[in-house]
Order: sequence, then structure tokens, then C-alpha cells
Amino acid sequence: MAVSVKADTTAATPLGDDFVDAAERALNSGDLDLVSDAQLERVMTAAVRLYAAKTETDNPPLTPITPDRVTPTDVVVAVSDIIRAAGLNLWDVSMWFRRGAKD
Repeated sequence: MAVSVKADTTAATPLGDDFVDAAERALNSGDLDLVSDAQLERVMTAAVRLYAAKTETDNPPLTPITPDRVTPTDVVVAVSDIIRAAGLNLWDVSMWFRRGAKD
């Protein structure tokens, strides 16, 4: 008989801190391999899925990024690669671009 045990997370560091720390170490040191491609893909996939799910709720996230922590180039490179990886094109994206836009 399997027993489900809920982990005690009260003393744990805030979720995501370990990845953010690893990413910042990689960026600051110039050794980008400190975070493997597989680890990055796993985190990006989970973050994109969770963000998309939260946007469909009554209390969507205010913003997907902290704008002053990324450059426009960072955003365009990441978004372009996500669009290509998902097999989309700019026409597909244009249909969704204004969806949920806050004017």
C-alpha cells in the first residue's frame, strides 16, 4: 500500500531560488554550462506551462518577467526560439497577440 506524504516546505527556500541562483552564477561567471541545456529546458517548459495556466484564471499574473532584469534582445531571442520550438509562425502569434492585452 502506497502512502502519500506531504513534504514540509515551511523551512524551505522560496521556490525557484536555487535555479535563479544557478542561472545568475552561470551568467556572472561566463560559464553557461553551469546550468545544463536539459535543466534549462525543463525549467522553461514548466514556467511557460504554469504562466499560461495562470493567465486563464480570475487572477492572472501581472507580468511574466521583471522588465528591468532583461534586455529587449533577451526577450526577442527567448520568445523567437520558443515560437520556433512550438512549431508556430508569426501569423499564428498575431492571432493571439492582442488576446488579454491590457490597453
